[in-house]
Amino acid sequence: MSFDSYKSYKKLNDFAKNPIDLTKNLDVKRIKEFEISAMNFKFLYAAERVTNEVIDELFSLAKEAKAIDKMKKMQDGETVNAIRGYESENRQVLHTAMRDFFEDKNESFNAKNASNLAYQEILKLDSFLKNAATKFDNIVQIGIGGSFLGPKALYEALKKYSKRNKKAYFIANVDPDDSFSILNEIDLKKTLFVTVSKSGTTLETLTNEEIVRNHLKKHGLNPKDHLASITGKNSPMDDPEKYLESFYIWDYVGGRYSVTSMVGAVLLAFTFGMDNLKKILHGASNMDKIALKNSYDNLPLFSALIGIWNRNFLNYSTQAIIPYSQPLLYFPLHLQQLDMESNGKSIDKDGKFINFKTGPIIFGDAGTNAQHSFYQSLHQGTDIVPIEFLGFKNSQYNQDIVVKGTTSQQKLLSNLFAQSLAFSIGKKDENPNKIFLGNRPNHILLTDILDPYTMGAVLSYYEHKVAFQGFIWNINSFDQEGVQLGKKLADKILDIFSEKNKNFELGQAFLNHLNKK
Repeated sequence: MSFDSYKSYKKLNDFAKNPIDLTKNLDVKRIKEFEISAMNFKFLYAAERVTNEVIDELFSLAKEAKAIDKMKKMQDGETVNAIRGYESENRQVLHTAMRDFFEDKNESFNAKNASNLAYQEILKLDSFLKNAATKFDNIVQIGIGGSFLGPKALYEALKKYSKRNKKAYFIANVDPDDSFSILNEIDLKKTLFVTVSKSGTTLETLTNEEIVRNHLKKHGLNPKDHLASITGKNSPMDDPEKYLESFYIWDYVGGRYSVTSMVGAVLLAFTFGMDNLKKILHGASNMDKIALKNSYDNLPLFSALIGIWNRNFLNYSTQAIIPYSQPLLYFPLHLQQLDMESNGKSIDKDGKFINFKTGPIIFGDAGTNAQHSFYQSLHQGTDIVPIEFLGFKNSQYNQDIVVKGTTSQQKLLSNLFAQSLAFSIGKKDENPNKIFLGNRPNHILLTDILDPYTMGAVLSYYEHKVAFQGFIWNINSFDQEGVQLGKKLADKILDIFSEKNKNFELGQAFLNHLNKK
């Protein structure tokens, strides 16, 4: 059934003709009432342009779309990565199985509940690190897309929890400056390189690995003694003659959903230790269970529905995600890929072109830095941009000082709450240049502290929010055909560089610019 044919769709369209005016209705009572909570999180949505009637109808929409049933089918291993009647990947989607092996109340692994293959990789990793942790001080992950953005975001977010003298670096871009800026900085003898490619054929990644191999040889080191791979079983990179160890990625784990698989686990366990890796996985696993709840405190579903209200009924095309936490500086970049690569689609699961809007444009930065960057446009620009704020009551390092009567953490949180209010209620003024129209919707995801457990839960929250929106829109959130066309054309242009095909005129036109003085 098409998204825009649901009964609730028509009712929500009627509600959207006259949304609540926050400049007149945001008060203390609303702030207290418009809140849900689960796990250790509060979701504060008083500054969204919704009423209780709108929320009820959004959940009716989710029920019509069978969103929770689809989530359960995904987590149970049904094939959901597919387009009916057309060639597609036709796969299961089981990133949740990469962390589904915990006792409910602690981080102890319970092998009986484990996806056996994922659990065996965890055991392999534990054994591998007992030797690698003593031999290497640095780890360099070579990968692009989901093999880079998610692991990078979590590493930066949790650097406070790094084991002593353990540092991580990332080589992603095929730009040689990315590789050599790192290779010229680190102690090669003390460095483990991990190459990530599910197929074992990713051109950018294999090119960068070859740069690393050559660099190691030039410094008198055997590449095999410094390289491990994370790849599909039996891929060209599953080769014991070239790598110290090969860790496996399964077909049913997509790149942007792969952080809690070996794609992220090797680097995170190396730098933070197995105990902290377990906490990340446990937090994600517990949020996976929240996503199956048929209630209003299903945080990922609630957030997905707010997003659908803003996108499809209030017609906002962009969303900003602003963590008021400097360690999460790189997290919006991961969410940009997660959301836009998943839900930037224009056909439904029956291969039919759709006539409604799907995934918004996602961007973000850390607060309060963002306040001195693009907030001007968010407050007074002609486009309204809904915002999701992430806030933490306590800082990671628990170190602070009082300046002019308040701590830095208090100043940070004060800015978060003040911005939420300012966007929603606005400000009147006789000077038109100082008028803030308000009614700029936003909400806050608030919790105690950014630690490994919480980071895992936040990661899972966003994974399921994106999936729920895809389920409700009836699109496939788990493939990425849009990535492929440019790659194929690049291969043809590369033929020109290698003088295999000098008749490819469009590519040659671009390359001619390189030869102009």
